[in-house]
Amino acid sequence: MSCFRACIFDLDGVITDTAHYHFLAWQRLARSVGVEFDHADNDQLKGVGRMESLEFILAKSARVFSDPEKAALAHQKNEDYKELIREISPKDILPGIQEAFDWLKAVGWKIGLASASRNAPQVISSLGIEGVFDYVADAGAIPNGKPAPDIFLDVADAFGLRGSECIGVEDAAAGVTAIKAAGMTAIGVGDAETLREADLVLPTTEMLLENGLKVLAR
Repeated sequence: MSCFRACIFDLDGVITDTAHYHFLAWQRLARSVGVEFDHADNDQLKGVGRMESLEFILAKSARVFSDPEKAALAHQKNEDYKELIREISPKDILPGIQEAFDWLKAVGWKIGLASASRNAPQVISSLGIEGVFDYVADAGAIPNGKPAPDIFLDVADAFGLRGSECIGVEDAAAGVTAIKAAGMTAIGVGDAETLREADLVLPTTEMLLENGLKVLAR
């Protein structure tokens, strides 16, 4: 019998792909302060929180920004992002994810969300899957962002489970590090080298159920 009782998902790049919208919003912000921002820069922000991402961009500028200026910039980026993601719908759920949810429900595992995005509730509502989750972590209430384990531990605590009873699914190296630091088993989705800390790496979400969850549940 499997020792696992829960599966905890990241959102961006795992359940749906909002990375492009984040890129566009961060690029717009960067250009507003005279900084170039390309896809290589954006890759550095995968799994990283909003303020940490902002600091990464502002570090490229010769200007020094006050805390109120930083807060205003972060707010503007978020408003731009929310405008961009208004078009998200259930068709934007990545392949294999709904099948994974159905199987997890059938076997009685808890399903959690551990996203660094404070817009996660809006996104999962737009996707039509808010009822899938037994618990959604509040990113704004988590003391330390990924790669710290706090957000994954928050979900496990909400379920009354030990880390060893949970599987985490991530597409970012920082997220995988967070899962492992929480004492959980990590499934990485994406590049095997980037996600080498994971216990199991799958190239796409389409393989999550048959080649990931069912394998680990044996």
